[in-house]
Amino acid sequence: MDKDVIDLSSFRLPSISPKLVLGGLSAILGIVILGGTLYQVQPEEVAVVTRFGAFIRIEDPGLQMKIPFIESVLKVPVQRQLKHEFGFRAVDPNNNRQARTRYSGNYFGDESIMLTGDLNVAVVEWIVQYRVSDPYLFLFKVRNAQETLRDMTEAAMREVVGDRTVTEVLTVGRQEIESTVQEQLQAMCVQYEVGISIDQVVLQDVNPPDAVKPSWDAVNQAQQQRDRMINEALGEYNQVIPRARGEAQQAILQAEGFATERVNRAEGDASRFNDVYAAYRRAPQVTRRRMYLETIQKVIPQVGGRIFIDKDVEGVIPLIPTNILGALKSGMMNRSDNQ
Repeated sequence: MDKDVIDLSSFRLPSISPKLVLGGLSAILGIVILGGTLYQVQPEEVAVVTRFGAFIRIEDPGLQMKIPFIESVLKVPVQRQLKHEFGFRAVDPNNNRQARTRYSGNYFGDESIMLTGDLNVAVVEWIVQYRVSDPYLFLFKVRNAQETLRDMTEAAMREVVGDRTVTEVLTVGRQEIESTVQEQLQAMCVQYEVGISIDQVVLQDVNPPDAVKPSWDAVNQAQQQRDRMINEALGEYNQVIPRARGEAQQAILQAEGFATERVNRAEGDASRFNDVYAAYRRAPQVTRRRMYLETIQKVIPQVGGRIFIDKDVEGVIPLIPTNILGALKSGMMNRSDNQ
């Protein structure tokens, strides 16, 4: 007989006890039943338990139990903030949250291209951030709540953008658009009983279409130059006009002060004249004499070396003013020096 041929006639299977087989099957069945009975709910989730597809209860985070093969569990992340992206998609192929965010190069113009209220076109990219507030409504009230939320968000954004001009959408109206869309979207979630709470709507990027970007940039530069020239004109206006008003007010005040001074001086002169006239009427001779002396006192110093004597005066001693004597003396001294 060939040595390479194995004789199987003498090979027999080991005998297995039926009790051992039954015990093994029972152990496997127990493991399956136990695995189908116990389940773990993470801290940020709740478990929605259904029995033959019908809602039964909601279980909190932790180790929970259910009836195997009869009850099913759907886990809903109620504490996690979820988001939908419109007009772009962020991708992370390595599933590394520490890496820099990468974006898909696919075209999502059907979501982002919108018509504004002044019949212009804008490319609007935005994010809606939300949480599941009611797991029962989220799973059973609306079919495919995620797609429903996307449709409602896009409808609200198009309505709000369509009520505004392209300038408002691209510049000053972004914050108002975000708040208005959030309010409308939250109202629709309550109305349709989606079981979702809207946390925030963020406009990621708003631009004109690529085909009109050069023209849009030229218009923006012209508007910026117009605003700059207006600001410069207003600055010059604010410098010149207040100065002119101040100078005019100063001239008016000076004129009013001069008029007040002249009036007060005239009133003072008139009052003094009345006082002198009243004194003159009480004592004409004395007043006439006093006025004469006061006048002579003012006139004589301006006359110089002249002396006026009344023609009727008698016994006047000839007097030579000291200034004449000084002149004569100086003249005689100069003559002696010359000789």
